Amino acid sequence: MRKWRQFGVALLLGGVLLGGSQALAGGKIAIDETKWISVGAGLKTSFAAREDGAPNGSNWSTNFKVDNVRLYFNGQIHKYIKLEVNTECVFCGNSSLERFALLDAIAKIEINQYFNIWAGRLLVPAERREMNGPFYSSTFDPYKTPFYSADFSTKFGAGGAGVYERSQGVNVWGAAGPDGAFQYVVGVFDGLQSSKGSGPNQGDHPMVAGRIAYNFLNVEKNPGYYTSGTYYGGAGDVLTIAAALQYQQDGSGSFEHPGNFLGFSTDLLFEKPISDRGVLTLNGEYKHFDADYSSLAFAKKPDGTDIDHGNFGMFDGDSFSILALYLLPQTVGIGQFQPYARYTGVYPNKSSDRDEDEAGLNYIIDGHNARVSLFYQYGDIATKGLNYAPNAHGKNVNAVKLAIQLQI
Repeated sequence: MRKWRQFGVALLLGGVLLGGSQALAGGKIAIDETKWISVGAGLKTSFAAREDGAPNGSNWSTNFKVDNVRLYFNGQIHKYIKLEVNTECVFCGNSSLERFALLDAIAKIEINQYFNIWAGRLLVPAERREMNGPFYSSTFDPYKTPFYSADFSTKFGAGGAGVYERSQGVNVWGAAGPDGAFQYVVGVFDGLQSSKGSGPNQGDHPMVAGRIAYNFLNVEKNPGYYTSGTYYGGAGDVLTIAAALQYQQDGSGSFEHPGNFLGFSTDLLFEKPISDRGVLTLNGEYKHFDADYSSLAFAKKPDGTDIDHGNFGMFDGDSFSILALYLLPQTVGIGQFQPYARYTGVYPNKSSDRDEDEAGLNYIIDGHNARVSLFYQYGDIATKGLNYAPNAHGKNVNAVKLAIQLQI
């Protein structure tokens, strides 16, 4: 969920700072020996057809969607002081929620390899797929296991815990050991907030979060504490194992039935270029969430409205996902084909189980910057969605998606 490739302020800032003709020069704009500014953009768009997804409940749905539209701004003010501001079309395609909004606003004090501070609105430490973000994951549709609270939420402030795994807070991060093989990030955040008389966190308790990773082979190189789902062989042999933890007192449930939230996850990335025969990539993750509110928080009145006030009924249970990709060595046209397969299982304690099989084919034109994906999914994760109530239901359905991702 990040962008650091510098691109000249050609369309947005260049005309203001340099004048129209100079803006077309591209590249990072240096203000003096230590100050610079850059801008980038990302777009993900797709076509999806899902069995029984039409309004009549029997026909296949056919939907075009803009999944993500992001603008990335980065700058350096001083040798040790930087800033990052990113925007997003939040909940693109959902007319009731869609808005172009602030995604990240990060003040950065970057001192050395071992100790750095980022503060503002920023990514909460979590498992790799959350840290990859949608643009640096190895598949177009990466999020299949249940979300941590900042991604389960739809807003900041009262009644929300953040958006797109962002919350307001501060992170300390760094690396140690040979070539920085041991990497860490720990932080404190607002997390779930509630208004008086509604929602579980009436004591306004903060969230604490952290992630540690160890690179057993080559050390992954990413900005800050961000990650990537694949390097398409460019990082050589990679074997990284990581663990993440989030905790918030009264961070789940409702006003009448609050519960503490504890989320633990572990993930693995293995990638190996196999001579001239291609690149093998394996991703795996496991999550255990303990959201210990009572299932009575889901109780409804006869008219279907909630009995409890402000239920934040997130996932409680276990889940895992495994993914294998193989980048074929041959160039076909302007890119390379990368077939893959994935399985995801989700096992709530208070709701029905769900799973999904996926098989796909990526066409890699320029790594994470230009990629086309065609994939098939079968399962009930999409039909049950984020509903973890005891009566949640949904059937297994087939779905086919064609998608494109572009960045600059």
